[in-house]
Amino acid sequence: MPDRPEIVCICGSTRFTDEMRAANRALTFAGTIVVAPGEANEPVTEQQKAALDALHLRKIDLADRVLVVNPGGYLGESTRREIAYAHATGKPVSYTDPG
Repeated sequence: MPDRPEIVCICGSTRFTDEMRAANRALTFAGTIVVAPGEANEPVTEQQKAALDALHLRKIDLADRVLVVNPGGYLGESTRREIAYAHATGKPVSYTDPG
């Protein structure tokens, strides 16, 4: 039995917030610790976006693996950067839609 539950970092476009929430719920009920993108109810500034992007890379650092939520195979620029970072740091990456 592991010392702690697996930690999964969810990545994906903010256009898929509902899908990321569903993945978060499913993983959480399966006993996984989930770290996910921050959410904002209002538009964010470029400075805030840059800070959130940097913070999300630190979340990837904490995770055992990355799950990319990508309905229809969609990968935006930020998500592609996060995937490249995860690969560079040796984190396994899986996709909800391997397309």
